[in-house]
Amino acid sequence: MKELGLIEGTKAFVRKSLEGAEGGHDWFHTLRVYNNAKLISKHENVNLLVVELAALLHDIADPKFHNGDETIGPKRASEFLLKQNVDSTIIEHVTQIMENMSFKNSFDLDTSFNSPEMDVVQDADRLDAIGAIGIARCFNYGGFKNRALYDPNIAPNLNMTKAEYKTAKAPTINHFYEKLLLLKDQMNTKTGRQIAEKRHAFMEGYLKQFYAEWHGEK
Repeated sequence: MKELGLIEGTKAFVRKSLEGAEGGHDWFHTLRVYNNAKLISKHENVNLLVVELAALLHDIADPKFHNGDETIGPKRASEFLLKQNVDSTIIEHVTQIMENMSFKNSFDLDTSFNSPEMDVVQDADRLDAIGAIGIARCFNYGGFKNRALYDPNIAPNLNMTKAEYKTAKAPTINHFYEKLLLLKDQMNTKTGRQIAEKRHAFMEGYLKQFYAEWHGEK
């Protein structure tokens, strides 16, 4: 019962914190990641409390909207959990997941942290970046940043560094090749891989239709 109260309190805190957030990184994104994480956890040997808290808090202060500062989110999460008298080992685990789960960290060959709980939350977050909702989120963010939909003269950068990824301003379609289509093969869990297969296929079909319409084909 105590954990249930903590989870509900965390939901309220995150919902309030994300009021007015960009549509692809708002409370509903967090809620979908949370639900994905619970689904995946049913088939994994993990500390469910850590998974739930990390899923709920993972985008509390996305660096994209804070001048690239990757420390704000974990700090806010830690401060909130301390006020809830959460055990320090749980807090440390949650913040380590937040610090290491982002796609941009996959550019670092030597990752400093991993855990079964992070595998679950990372898969849950990445599943929301692909498929029908992933496509919607991608274009929503592109519009938010006033990026072109597509420019055939600007090729995707398939060998970018972490710094290049963080500062990229390429057309939205490029992001499919620079991230979204890569996620299926980066899933950590069996459940994540199974769900990703269907969503990946949907994106491939979407791109085929996009190019057909772009070139005026029947």
